[in-house]
Amino acid sequence: MEIPQSIFDRMARSMADRESLLSPRATRNDAYLRRSCRKPEDPVIRPPFFRDADRIVHSKAYARYIDKTQVFYLVESDHITHRVLHVQLVSKIARTIGRALGLNEDLIEAIALGHDIGHVPYGHLGEKFLDELCTEHRLRGFRHNVQSVRFLDVVEDCNLTLQVLDGILCHNGETNDRILTVEGEADWDSFADKMEKIEKEGDAFPLTTEGCVVRCADSISYLGRDLADALEVEVIDERDLEDFPENCMDFFGIAGHKKEAFSDINRKVLDVLIRDIIAGSYDADCIAFSKEAAECVAAFKTFNMNHIYGNQKLLRNEEKIRFMFGCLFEHILEDIEEERQDTPIYEDFIDAPWASRTYIDAAAPAELARDFIAGMTDRYFEWVFQQSIFPERVRSRYRGW
Repeated sequence: MEIPQSIFDRMARSMADRESLLSPRATRNDAYLRRSCRKPEDPVIRPPFFRDADRIVHSKAYARYIDKTQVFYLVESDHITHRVLHVQLVSKIARTIGRALGLNEDLIEAIALGHDIGHVPYGHLGEKFLDELCTEHRLRGFRHNVQSVRFLDVVEDCNLTLQVLDGILCHNGETNDRILTVEGEADWDSFADKMEKIEKEGDAFPLTTEGCVVRCADSISYLGRDLADALEVEVIDERDLEDFPENCMDFFGIAGHKKEAFSDINRKVLDVLIRDIIAGSYDADCIAFSKEAAECVAAFKTFNMNHIYGNQKLLRNEEKIRFMFGCLFEHILEDIEEERQDTPIYEDFIDAPWASRTYIDAAAPAELARDFIAGMTDRYFEWVFQQSIFPERVRSRYRGW
């Protein structure tokens, strides 16, 4: 049913009124830039960045978030954070900040939902091993933020806006940024320069204020959550909590080093840091933490790195996982070179209807292997490894003796 023109006009005026209330630093909907305009857009009902969030959610890569590890791979628990929850938390935190600062919440949501699509099985450990394999096969080093752009812009060709792709590319939750200012020009050449810089282990700030907010929200989202999850699955205990930084204890109002004192650590971190960044960024030309908050975030990340991410309980299977990555990469290359059409790389990737034919036809075998593995969930990675390595059983009517 067509919307009557009178209603459509009122909706357009209402949208214009809302945009007039945005901060001067906000990205306006009419500033969007796509590589191609294949279909006419209706910016009144579905503005461009709102449309991008839809395209990301409906992508195959987004669907695979559901079984991608955040931190705790090979842990049997339904209560720990996976990527699908992490990106929603980032979106919620960033939109809370963005609303307070008068920014474009549709753009924030799209960047947040797409920012970790390039993560590989087994989290950052898997990224490390895939990076080693890329170097070995003369590809550029593997970076999950670059891979996120590759999936959405090349492999699935979602035709997202420059502003969304730039925010995804320039997110970096591992850095300790106290102050973020926008960087780059709103054109595809500037975007390509950023891509090349990041692929060479450099860094770049986002083009938009909204992208800067998501970058900060990424750090805020996992600090307390990872610590709460680590306590949940008993990767750390009260002996580890004795090393928790004193400046963080004071800043977040944590009373004592007992486990009970950390029962609501995530709530405290979110409340304190969201308020801090709003206060530091309101009517400013940057997105900024206070000096005290930035020092606490850095100390918190160091604690998590030493006691959680580098914990031997997580790393005890490191060499087995490295072996799995290496074997699977080589086996996939053999399948491609021998053109084995009945293998997972063909059935679930090369011949998949959602994969861009332009990409498939142009990609080298090592690039196809990289992108196929990077897109796998943890469970699918293990299944393909078993299919590739284990001998196939011959089934008989008479199984027993």
